[in-house]
Amino acid sequence: MIVLAGATSGSGIWALRRLTRQENETNSESTAVPHRIGTREEWLAARLKLLKEEKEHTRRGDELAQNRQELPWVRVERDYRFQTDDGTAALPDLFRGRSQLLIYHLMFGADYKAACPSCSAIADGFNGIQIHLAHHDVMLWAVSRAPLAKLQAYKRRLGWTFPWASSFGSDFNSDYSVGFSSDEQLIRAMRGASTASGACGSGSTARPTGATRRAIGGAATTSTTTNDRGRKWPERTKARRAT
Repeated sequence: MIVLAGATSGSGIWALRRLTRQENETNSESTAVPHRIGTREEWLAARLKLLKEEKEHTRRGDELAQNRQELPWVRVERDYRFQTDDGTAALPDLFRGRSQLLIYHLMFGADYKAACPSCSAIADGFNGIQIHLAHHDVMLWAVSRAPLAKLQAYKRRLGWTFPWASSFGSDFNSDYSVGFSSDEQLIRAMRGASTASGACGSGSTARPTGATRRAIGGAATTSTTTNDRGRKWPERTKARRAT
């Protein structure tokens, strides 16, 4: 038996499910969790009710996005250095002639053999879009704490094409609260956390974003959000070069 299990708003995606005989038939010994099966009319009424709630959620999301864009800017004074495929680069060099810079802090610690699985899945999703962003005056980079050779090997293994820079040896990650010192790792380990230097824990659900906009002369501005433990933990940094 096949049932319509869900649908998304506006995307045209429908989820179907094939019920097993155990789920389809009533069995007093079954451990399967029962789910109500209704008529098409019942489903449509419930779906329209849910659609109204989804639209309210979307409008609220638009309001939050506007509030996020209006966060204050903070000047970036430090001269950060990164290792790239083309050699050492300063933060302004990452713009590559664009007025905006979008950085994804991909969690890959210096002592790690592979990147964070969650970050890798996200990177799979945005791999390839850097070409389109570049045509819209936005340069996309991933930045990680691991040495460049590790990043290059992992990049080849995953087949990624986006530019990826190493911040190994710099304070870039710690300044933006996307890395942990040895002492912080020890404290988190004692608290039962599964997060280590330069890599996010597989169970983490905190994915706040940070925004950075850069002005002429080395000045830049940043803003970050805070996770549920009160720690600033941005994963993406957006920058803009003033004209």
